[in-house]
Amino acid sequence: MSRILIVEDEAIIRRALRRLLERHDYRVEEAGSVDEALAADPQRFDLVISDLRLPGAPGTDLIPRAAPVPVVIMTSYASMRSAVDALKQGAVDYVAKPFDHDELLETVARVLHLQASRRAEPPDITEPGGQAQPMIGNCPAMQLVYSRIRKTAPADVTVLIQGESGTGKELVARALHQQSRRAQAPLICVNCAAIPETLIESELFGHEKGAFTGASAARTGLVEAADGGTLFLDEIGELPLDAQARLLRVLQEGEIRKIGSVETRHVDVRLIAATHRDLRALSKTGEFRLDLYYRLNVMQIDLPPLREREDDVLVIADTLLEKACQRHEREGLRLSRAARREIHDYPWPGNVRELENALERGVILAEGHLIHPDDLGLSPPSAATPAARQPAPAQEGPAKPAPAEGGEDDLSLEDYFQHFVLEHQDRMSETELAQKLGISRKSLWERRQRLGIPRKKSPRRKSE
Repeated sequence: MSRILIVEDEAIIRRALRRLLERHDYRVEEAGSVDEALAADPQRFDLVISDLRLPGAPGTDLIPRAAPVPVVIMTSYASMRSAVDALKQGAVDYVAKPFDHDELLETVARVLHLQASRRAEPPDITEPGGQAQPMIGNCPAMQLVYSRIRKTAPADVTVLIQGESGTGKELVARALHQQSRRAQAPLICVNCAAIPETLIESELFGHEKGAFTGASAARTGLVEAADGGTLFLDEIGELPLDAQARLLRVLQEGEIRKIGSVETRHVDVRLIAATHRDLRALSKTGEFRLDLYYRLNVMQIDLPPLREREDDVLVIADTLLEKACQRHEREGLRLSRAARREIHDYPWPGNVRELENALERGVILAEGHLIHPDDLGLSPPSAATPAARQPAPAQEGPAKPAPAEGGEDDLSLEDYFQHFVLEHQDRMSETELAQKLGISRKSLWERRQRLGIPRKKSPRRKSE
């Protein structure tokens, strides 16, 4: 049921208009001036109908304050000048008083229908714990995402989700699955970069007992486990070429063959893939199969980075802050005005994941009832830009000696990590790099993403 706010200073007209709209199943609230309308928060409504001449400010003052909610202006002056001026200021339509009831109802229905077609509702996502949570944000880019999810989910086609790390690609995959015909079947999520290259084919396609050293029992692969449901492959750009060839067979023929087996099995799986990399560019360098790219890119959904989502960042911050307060039992914490300004202006290279971490720090460190900028621990914007994370150009002449331990020029841990990886990745595998650094392969991958260090593929792996 659509909600409408009537802003009219003459009580008789206001009540008559309310009764008319309520008889046609609209929910209506009233205000007698612009100030009263702003107090009622016009953005809670689907439509605002306002008189032009009001005590104090004119009705057109509501147009920018109510946006993106549409405003229809009423005027008792039949001149076209006032109507045209209202339209120029952003009103979606106007009606002249005394107005015809049928004409008014037709205008209201048309405006609401147009608004509904432009604005898609964020899909609800059932989290692993069973709690329903809608996706957050109403900027134009996210409206396009919601619309694409609504249209694509029932179609049962392969989907490629593209976006920077931390933008919520898995949330989109869950929304696609939960709004599809396969919603009651399993959704299997796999991070291709978090599984060692030597095990990825076994994990995805399974193996028979004795297929390789250590295969003491047969194992069902994740593709087979998703039979009848959805398989979500995150960071598919990290998938080795041999596994890409097997995956292509699944998409083309709907068949899998376990490692060490001579038999094939038919599977019915919907594939959703996600990546932060340009797969088409990777295909030109031989790092990704072009035929697999075309099979994946039946429908594409592009997620915008947080820095391009206008005021969505503050809405997301409020939601994440509430969750963090519940986890740490610090109810009532709020962001200070300066903290909100810093969150709004920060470029967020790590996107929503970085925002969530900053708010977590703020909840833990805050003293009193307000979170201040220092509590968030954000780096200066210049240090967060991609350009600042590029390796320094090689210097001519003798190498600069390493700084003394404890000096002001000591390398930070991230500087050391970046230097070590760039120096050794040409002759070390990902597993060897991780072992030398004393971290897991998954941690190595995550730091690569955060620091913007591309991974170099081994030239010895080729498709059969």
